[in-house]
Amino acid sequence: MTFSPELEARFARMLRNYPPGRQKGALIPMLLYAQDETGAVTPELVQEVANRLSVKPVEVEEVIGFYSMLRRKPMGKYHVQVCTNISCLLTGGEELFEHACRKLGIGNREVTPDGQFSLEEVECMGACSWAPAVEVNYDFHHKMTPEKFDQLIDSLAKRQ
Repeated sequence: MTFSPELEARFARMLRNYPPGRQKGALIPMLLYAQDETGAVTPELVQEVANRLSVKPVEVEEVIGFYSMLRRKPMGKYHVQVCTNISCLLTGGEELFEHACRKLGIGNREVTPDGQFSLEEVECMGACSWAPAVEVNYDFHHKMTPEKFDQLIDSLAKRQ
């Protein structure tokens, strides 16, 4: 499997930070960075990361099964995450997630037919003081309301 020169350089820098025999610590960041580039964690990606870190593919699979941010199928161009943990829940996070489902016409961990948006209900984004929180790709949006959510989605849809 080949990656972009930028990702290869990132991997090389990352692995230099781990002593020999301890490079398994790079497993999660490698998977996340590779997923960002390829769109999903595929069987080929599992094998490639296992080879690079000198671990068994089953060890990589165990990590993928545990962490919900690692995905087997591609998400949308804009991956929308809505927090429904306690602070967000108490300030309208659950209603916001339901609104997002209606606005996008999809459910949790689903992708719109055009592949532009995916939606995920998540636990704690660490933004409790600014609840309810939404993240689109790696951009945070705080004190989100249904109206602000609609404006955000409409502005992203125009970028297509």
